Amino acid sequence: MAMVFSPSVSLPFFSRRPCCSTSHKCCPFISPRSKATKGIETLFALATTTRRRRKSIITIRSTGVNASLGSSAEAGRLESFWRWLCERGVVSEDSPLVKPGVVREGLGLVAQRNISQNEVVVKVPRKLWINPDTVAASQIGSEGGLPVAYLLRHPSRLHKFYHLLNRSEEELSEIQGTQLLSTTLGVKDYVKSEFLKVKEQVIAPHSHLFPSITLDDFLWAFGILRSRAFSRLRGESLVLIPFADLINHGSSIISEDVAWEIKGTGLFSKELVFSLRTPLAVKAGEQVLIQYDLQKSNAELALDYGFIESRSDRDAYTLTLEIPESDSFFGDKLDIAESNGLGETAYFDIVLGHALPQAMLPFLRLVALGGTDAFLLESIFRNSIWGHLDMPISRANEELICRVVRDACNSALSAYHTTVEEDEELMDAGTLDPKLEIAVRIRAGEKKVLHQIDRIFKEREMELDSLEYYQERRLKELGLVGEQGEIIFWE
Repeated sequence: MAMVFSPSVSLPFFSRRPCCSTSHKCCPFISPRSKATKGIETLFALATTTRRRRKSIITIRSTGVNASLGSSAEAGRLESFWRWLCERGVVSEDSPLVKPGVVREGLGLVAQRNISQNEVVVKVPRKLWINPDTVAASQIGSEGGLPVAYLLRHPSRLHKFYHLLNRSEEELSEIQGTQLLSTTLGVKDYVKSEFLKVKEQVIAPHSHLFPSITLDDFLWAFGILRSRAFSRLRGESLVLIPFADLINHGSSIISEDVAWEIKGTGLFSKELVFSLRTPLAVKAGEQVLIQYDLQKSNAELALDYGFIESRSDRDAYTLTLEIPESDSFFGDKLDIAESNGLGETAYFDIVLGHALPQAMLPFLRLVALGGTDAFLLESIFRNSIWGHLDMPISRANEELICRVVRDACNSALSAYHTTVEEDEELMDAGTLDPKLEIAVRIRAGEKKVLHQIDRIFKEREMELDSLEYYQERRLKELGLVGEQGEIIFWE
């Protein structure tokens, strides 16, 4: 069986989806609150707003990790930000529903009274949003605009967001062999290319506004945008919402419903307002939380936000399968795949403790199809072949996919420099730095999924002699098999 897999890593079988600027999973704005692609424009929306508005943004950066305000000066900036919100009518100074406060994650939104489920807790008018329109209105050459350099040169004053893109070599070494490492390096390469474009197209022509800006500066700003922007908003590709972006993630929230939306207010509903509601009832003094994305794996949460969850269903591994162009039946197989909602390349997310994705085995059997089984690729079977592929085709075909998958699992596991047991010992010791613990937990999770895949196909190998294959099923349909399984010959 010939199979071709993603060239982004050296493993012959498994890989994270290739990173690119438009990939759903690997584009640089894949956070639950940002799956759009207008990165450059919004980066400068973040960087080139008015001085007074930027002052407010400076006060609201949450850390994503345990932290405190750290100084009376920072506490003063938080209070200044609150006054700024009150002055603009975003909140009621006398009876606010929520206020920014110091929480376990750093900063968050704290309920000032008991709040009912689905009650709107934050409303931010469009005039305070930071989006591509803000860039157009700010006119980068205007002296009244705050240059990106101020944002990029004062990260400690803005927030302490921990991001995989800014990991040290030691921390990256702890995810050696993981899909997360290949994804992280791919995103970094993308950001480097974007930095060169921005440097040439924007920074250089406006050098009087920008001091020396490095790639590390750009990575930092990119991390803010990736982690804090909202998407899936009406008419908005990507937008930063002051105050609302303080909302933190709650792992106990399992609702799939999006907690934010844009509504029209005022005369003829022309004035747009961003509304954020709580998915759960909250008591006074408690933090208001939302679910960032139930579908994200721990690796994706770490890449986007710098945290992970302990739930096993956050551990996942992405299997990438491809029909090689060198396959003699490439055209037929591609046509069959496309007719069933797939393509030349197919991605399957395997989650710890869950069954294999429904289309994975049929696609594997399709890719492996050849030899005496190739007759199923003929046009006469085109409308029924996927139903046949949903069940074992032949012993040779089934044995081949089992062997290839198991070999691939062992190859992937050999790329890690520790075992699951060694990782668990490290975590149980309780001496790991929080950042390193995230790395260790992610690599342990990936390995557990790989072992799960290997066990599934090992068990299938042991069942090969008892499985019913296409020829047997076909003979039964024609009435040519007796009650004891013997073939009936008609005279």
